[in-house]
Amino acid sequence: MKLSMIGATLTALSLTFAAHAALAETNAPATPVHNIVLVHGLFADGSSWEKVIPLLQAKGFHVTSVQNPTTSLDADVDAVKRALAQQDGPTLLVAHSYGGMVISQAGDDPKVTGLVYIAARAPEAGEDYPALTRKFPAAPASAGLQWSADGYGKLSENAFVKDFAGDLPTAEAEKYYAVQQPIGKAITMAKTTVAAWHDKPTWYAVSTEDRTINPDLERFMANRMKAHTIEIPSSHVSLISHPQEVANLILEAAGQPAK
Repeated sequence: MKLSMIGATLTALSLTFAAHAALAETNAPATPVHNIVLVHGLFADGSSWEKVIPLLQAKGFHVTSVQNPTTSLDADVDAVKRALAQQDGPTLLVAHSYGGMVISQAGDDPKVTGLVYIAARAPEAGEDYPALTRKFPAAPASAGLQWSADGYGKLSENAFVKDFAGDLPTAEAEKYYAVQQPIGKAITMAKTTVAAWHDKPTWYAVSTEDRTINPDLERFMANRMKAHTIEIPSSHVSLISHPQEVANLILEAAGQPAK
């Protein structure tokens, strides 16, 4: 009787260990990653990654920061696909903000080993993202979106400095405001047809002080993806205000966790 009980206990422990091991491997890259492609969001350009890039390069990674046109989702996906075509092997895709829609669509590329979302959108295929946002209290930055007569939008200076980049020194926030790209109105109605996060390991960094995407919406999307999730006490632009924490998450996703 005792032997059978011991055997049963050992079997249960083995199964438990196997389950934990499987869970741990869920968010591990299937193959070693050398390439990292960074995708910026709206009201920004590739320079928004300027503090993160050297931290990744110092670890030996080949880093590409895509310059999205932000005229339409299709155009941005094409820009990321062109960048992926130039990579020489397994690649980690990383996105900030709206860029999460782009990598969710482009992330089904066979070179892509994983997806990292930094305060980013992560819609289901065909999902109405504006409708999803309305399930949560509106983020203040949205009130500052201004449209030109020809259909291009930018954040007002006040919304950018206070709501988009609220934890940056004012002079630094003004610098990024000066290079914000206008967005095409088509982006506001765009829907993805692919949700690559269903099939790729995922990581997510929630910005707890975000005034551009509601932090609870970020948590909802991260939880829905079953992403490995961290929280950073940051505005929407954690990649600028907390570059080391963001880089550490990317390094973990690339199989080289910070020590």
